[in-house]
Amino acid sequence: MQRQTTVMRAVLNSRLFWLIVAAVAIGLMPIIFTDSYWRTNLIVCAINVMLAIGLDFILGYAGQLNLGQSAFYGIGAYVSTLLIMKLGVPFWIAFGCGVLLSGIAGMLLSLFAVRLRGHYLAIASLGFAVITYQILVNWISLTQGPLGIYAIPPPPALQLPGLPIIDFKNLANLFYLTAGFAFLAYLLLDQLVRSPIGETLTAIREDEVSAASLGINCQAWKVFAFAVGSSVAGAAGCFYASFVGTLVPDAFFITESFTILAMVIVGGMGTLIGPVWGAILLTVLPELLRGVGDLRLIIYGVAVTLVVLFMPGGMVQAARFIAAYFRSLLPGRGAGA
Repeated sequence: MQRQTTVMRAVLNSRLFWLIVAAVAIGLMPIIFTDSYWRTNLIVCAINVMLAIGLDFILGYAGQLNLGQSAFYGIGAYVSTLLIMKLGVPFWIAFGCGVLLSGIAGMLLSLFAVRLRGHYLAIASLGFAVITYQILVNWISLTQGPLGIYAIPPPPALQLPGLPIIDFKNLANLFYLTAGFAFLAYLLLDQLVRSPIGETLTAIREDEVSAASLGINCQAWKVFAFAVGSSVAGAAGCFYASFVGTLVPDAFFITESFTILAMVIVGGMGTLIGPVWGAILLTVLPELLRGVGDLRLIIYGVAVTLVVLFMPGGMVQAARFIAAYFRSLLPGRGAGA
């Protein structure tokens, strides 16, 4: 019995096990939810997961309070869309350009604001989001302003040898594509934070002065964190544009940055897996509360406030508490275990 319990604990603590569980869950979601309404919400969840983990890499690990994530989100969406609609660039090339330019925008912002900390950096990044939004609204000859850009095509169908054509007009296929990229982005960031890079960023977050005294180039690493996190947000923007089929600047208003920040805080900042759960919860919860009308906004706000007040570590803190409780109930937890 004790051996079985030890094996069970080893399996549950295995990172590979939970990655397989996540991959299986992604595969089952469109099978479980067959109506277009919930499949649409699944795609939105995948997009929000990318936005949340991108911000968590900047904020949770590098300790940089970035309130401009909506700007990088919008840059990725508009760059890829304009290249496709105006220049006829193939989707995947436009996608790469959107991701690249979002990363460059993040680098440029961090280069100017790299010496700022705390609320000063927050104000600078928020200002960048406001400027980006105003450009999207007022550069009408390029972005169509408030009128928006319509009839944006989905990703092109994929033909693999020996398999049927995969058409991304189908919501299930589009979910698999978007969630697959979100999963890959998570794996990439997870590898980074588990590497010496993650240790370096954490050192900067905890005490930048001490990190600099150890020979760490804090400015360069903060630029790197912004570049990576904003690139992931740009990828989310590219998928958003091809999914919705319509782009208007209001989708990238500064309130979107606060929504993404709430996902990170509610999930558990600096954990990477926490923002995944935070993004899913804060995407699905408003839909589940839609039946109570405007009251859902109050319930939503109260729920988020309670999490911040009583679980500052977010959903990850709650999960660890529950896991510790159930582990205490397993046999072999006595003094001789």
